[in-house]
Amino acid sequence: MKLDERSHNALYTYTKGLSVALGFRDELTLLHSERVQKLSATIGEEYGLDAEELEALKIAASFHDIGKIGIPDHILLKPSRFDALEWEKMKEHAEIGASIIASTELEGAELAANVIRHHHENFDGSGYPDRLAGDDIPICSRIIAIADSYDALAATRAYHNARKHKEIMAILHIENGNKYDPELMRIFCEFIETSRFKATNH
Repeated sequence: MKLDERSHNALYTYTKGLSVALGFRDELTLLHSERVQKLSATIGEEYGLDAEELEALKIAASFHDIGKIGIPDHILLKPSRFDALEWEKMKEHAEIGASIIASTELEGAELAANVIRHHHENFDGSGYPDRLAGDDIPICSRIIAIADSYDALAATRAYHNARKHKEIMAILHIENGNKYDPELMRIFCEFIETSRFKATNH
């Protein structure tokens, strides 16, 4: 299935309303997704993804959290950490998001949906929902995992303050090889130092 520019534009246009809907419900998630899309696209370009993969990556990164529309408000908007049951419910957003995008039945939707489903898989197989590991995880999902984590740590949330760049990188390095693809992390570490999305150190 080829995802050319016209197909990408059609898929993005017809699903953008979903992001607007999510933004009305949770503006922080919408802004986060926009930043993750930019970071992911840069990693993908530096890695050398082909045009089809890059377009799928941009779509999936834009809508990687769209499944949070299906998470109850008392969990999604909770101003503190989740308990075990709440966390299990929140984890469903990856599968919900994949179902939402796939249901459009537009060209390229199935490819993007698969990336969304697996963006919380860990490189060592400890992630969710399918406990995939290594190269079994779609490359675009592995890319989004890094961008998603970096931006989440860089932003102030109800349950934690924004962390400084050096603090974030220290956390990512600890999880490298377990949670993240080492080669993609190498690429990320090189460009983030001069990226406009780099978190401040003060």
